[in-house]
Amino acid sequence: MQFTAFDAFGKIPFTIQALNNLKYNTMHVIDFIIFIVYMLAMLGVGYYFYKKNKTAEDFYVSGRSMNSWHIGLSVVATDVGGGFSIGLGGLGFTIGISGSWMLFTGLIGAWLSAVFLIPKVSELGHKHKFFTFPQIFNHFYNAKVALLAGIISAIGYIGFTSSQVLAGAKLASATIEGLNIQTALIVMGLIAVIYTAIGGLKAVIYTDTIQWIVLISGLIFIGIPMAYHAVGGYDAIVSSLPAEHLRLTNINGYQILNWSITIIPIWFVGMTLYQRIYACKGEKEAKKAWLIAGVFEWPIMAFMGVILGMLAKVAANQGMFTGITDANSMDSEMGLPVLLATILPVGLMGLMLSSYFSAILSTADSCLMAASGNIVTDIIAKFSKKELSHKKELQLSQIVTLAVGFFAILLASQMQNVLELMLYSYAFMVSGLFIPVLGALFWKKSHPIAAFWSMLLGGATTIILILTKNKLPLGIQLPEKLDANIYGISISLLLFISLSIYHFNKNEKQYGIQNN
Repeated sequence: MQFTAFDAFGKIPFTIQALNNLKYNTMHVIDFIIFIVYMLAMLGVGYYFYKKNKTAEDFYVSGRSMNSWHIGLSVVATDVGGGFSIGLGGLGFTIGISGSWMLFTGLIGAWLSAVFLIPKVSELGHKHKFFTFPQIFNHFYNAKVALLAGIISAIGYIGFTSSQVLAGAKLASATIEGLNIQTALIVMGLIAVIYTAIGGLKAVIYTDTIQWIVLISGLIFIGIPMAYHAVGGYDAIVSSLPAEHLRLTNINGYQILNWSITIIPIWFVGMTLYQRIYACKGEKEAKKAWLIAGVFEWPIMAFMGVILGMLAKVAANQGMFTGITDANSMDSEMGLPVLLATILPVGLMGLMLSSYFSAILSTADSCLMAASGNIVTDIIAKFSKKELSHKKELQLSQIVTLAVGFFAILLASQMQNVLELMLYSYAFMVSGLFIPVLGALFWKKSHPIAAFWSMLLGGATTIILILTKNKLPLGIQLPEKLDANIYGISISLLLFISLSIYHFNKNEKQYGIQNN
């Protein structure tokens, strides 16, 4: 089974191709007003923090003063985002309650990083005033390794930003009568880019908190109760769904392994996460934030998402969707949005649409901040010889964020499918960066040359296997059930250990000869 429920930390929000075939009921003027007010509120938050930002430290890491609840909810909003709204619904539609195990790997990743990663990264970040993830590599390895990591991360997050803006634009054009995709792209993109560029990470975190509350409240108090009532309650669910949809064992070990190897590592290499670790007041607040995020990922949001997907499957089986006679022929990830568009009355549809855009924007703004941080701190700063004042550094950060945002919009407008760029960059990030960061933090024999080549070849292995569908030269076929990241991370690990030991022993030998 192959699923595409992923977003900024690894989970793709939903298949953009599917949105091409989606057409909601058009919005009433009341729904439209609710939606406009919500968007203006997001811009208002950005403008409020624009007045408060004084330095790049304020802009990128919120002055290192955020509390655990704001950070925790921001992590959840960014991580789960659109993947929760539609991707998890697709899992519930396809395999039922067992789809919740996907976000269980998110909980494991969050808690593992809280225990092992945060104690080291938080201390280093505050001590050395780090802004980005690649600065860890510069500290433990060298500038060359950090530059490569910064380039990889920047490309990945620009792709993520484009995909989110494009998804939001397609959702808007499908919902608002008379709105074409290009106009929607400009409007949605500008809203996300402007409040992020002027407000910085603090605006992102506070809007993420608002967006998460809108999303969770909309689904708890509107989506689930109305969908449950519309399909006829528990008896209708039991009679309409296959028995395995109601069991937690309707999944195989390969899928659990693939989810684990794909999702858990991103908690150790995601730029968006490192920015939030640095933004916390200290280690204690960061750990608490990650524990909060883990609990909200699983079981709370995981089960909510798959339950809504299961209700959509019941509605499809009952013939509630216009023009759909066979639920099995329907795009599973479109089940949830079609369900809500079918059952919601005037006013509530506007609220739910705002919830969807909350999920999308909460991922887009964080990706934009990550890409901007990589470019300013990890790339431009490496080649700049000028020491900028706080004011100039802040202005540069805002200008780059605007520029990256505009480029992401342009990319989305020219490429109606940016998923390939996003997927390849993400695969490179996970399979290339995971082992070197573990080595930097936990292994004293780690060597810069080993980090560079394990990053490059580990990531390249994953991309090549994705392109060839796990085929090697001479016609050798690797098991397709295993995700390509497994092989990429394995190559990265092998190279990292062997090259590190070789250079460590070589240095020891040279050192010993010099002493003698």
